[in-house]
Amino acid sequence: HQAMAPILLESVGNERTDYIEHEVVHVKNPHLDSMEEDILYHFNLGTKTHNLQSMFGDIKFVCVGGSGNRMKAFAQFMHRELGLIGDTTDIEDICAGTDRYSMYKVGPVLSISHGMGVPSISIMLHELIKLLYHAKCSDVTLIRIGTSGGVGLEPGTVVITDRAVDSFFRPQFEQVVLGKVIVRSTELDANLAQELLQCATEIPNLPTVIGNTMCTHDFYEGQGRLDGALCSFSTEEKLEYLRKAHEAGVRNIEMESTVFAAMCRICGLKAAVVCVTLLDRFEGDQISTPHDVLTEYQQRPQCLMSHFIKKRLGLFD
Repeated sequence: HQAMAPILLESVGNERTDYIEHEVVHVKNPHLDSMEEDILYHFNLGTKTHNLQSMFGDIKFVCVGGSGNRMKAFAQFMHRELGLIGDTTDIEDICAGTDRYSMYKVGPVLSISHGMGVPSISIMLHELIKLLYHAKCSDVTLIRIGTSGGVGLEPGTVVITDRAVDSFFRPQFEQVVLGKVIVRSTELDANLAQELLQCATEIPNLPTVIGNTMCTHDFYEGQGRLDGALCSFSTEEKLEYLRKAHEAGVRNIEMESTVFAAMCRICGLKAAVVCVTLLDRFEGDQISTPHDVLTEYQQRPQCLMSHFIKKRLGLFD
């Protein structure tokens, strides 16, 4: 039998386990200071080739989501909502030199795609956090907006994540580093979650709850779906697992929240996860909702973000 890798619990700051507020973005890598140049390869940006502080120093809100097209649409939506000068069709993809991610800047808002799953968003977050650090950004709020499968909720319900949990319902993210398992907390900022919930109550027809979000490493078997190419369990076993998840406070399932929460927390970024549910997993596995209804559902987190950002900027009378 192979020996299990040692498990190390990584804390934040001076051994504190609560969420720590920071005004500036921190990186946790002493090697960066000795580098002549930091190339953000997957963004097609770099500290020598671009003036990152000039380009991004005024960023206060970063919204990330899986789809490049959706994040472009969000940038265009925010351009209109903020009343910025110019045509929304002129918004350019800052990462056009690469086909990995898409990035759009509208005023103090940065909209970035992260692809699907923990590995994809993890790579993006490493470079995003370094970008914010090099740009000397401060007081940045980072929010993941996206879609998810609901657990005991009506389709179209927006879930603001209380805690991001793994498939065992634990609020932690495990990262294997040099053969050792590093365990990082996935606690999110409770005050930010409550602020977002209050914003949701100010928007008509926006059903919103706060609950735990389960992050899995797979869309099919890992989420208990019966319709994948592989399935090693029965319908009854699936429903029993979903019941246990619901009892543990899980209200939706997606594939990015744990690493997102862990990395933001350790780097001093106030963060939140806001995902709309496209179906109730107790009722089925496949998304059969009409396209126009799905489109309206997917716009709900964007509407909440617009309200939140405009309220923060004092744009309401």
